[in-house]
Amino acid sequence: MARLTTVEVSAVSGETAAIFKEIEGAFGMVPNLFKSYAHHPPLLKANWNKVKAVMMEGTLSQKVKQTIAVLVSRDNGCTYCVAAHTGALKAIGISDEEIGIIMQSIEQADFSAKEKALIGFARKANTNPTRIEDAEFDALRQAGVSDAEIVEALGVMELFTAFNKFLDSLQVEIDF
Repeated sequence: MARLTTVEVSAVSGETAAIFKEIEGAFGMVPNLFKSYAHHPPLLKANWNKVKAVMMEGTLSQKVKQTIAVLVSRDNGCTYCVAAHTGALKAIGISDEEIGIIMQSIEQADFSAKEKALIGFARKANTNPTRIEDAEFDALRQAGVSDAEIVEALGVMELFTAFNKFLDSLQVEIDF
């Protein structure tokens, strides 16, 4: 059971209403994540802007970003984000079978060596950031990964680590 109420779309005005409208345009709805952030509109605005910058811009494919989101969220035990980003993978045309492979073994999934390296790196940064060795950066570079792509992948990890903690602390209900 959620630990706080969500702010309903019909209850907002001004800048919050404009942000909700933009979110609904992107997702077809305003997820409870953002309805929860709306209790503090500056945080809603900041996080929506971060979602746009991290998830809707950059050079990494949506498949890579959504995979990082779902695997980091699974590693962190966030059922809300796992459900949301499994759905996002389906929405971009990834089959249930392929999602199952992604969840079982990223090495068996349909990604390039470069993409697999980035996904694995983002997961390790989530679970063991102080154990990342220089050799792992060398391996990323040998796989053709740029510094910008490293930062972008870590940005996805960072975004979802924060969302995972927020959602789990508040026990926000899955709404899709």
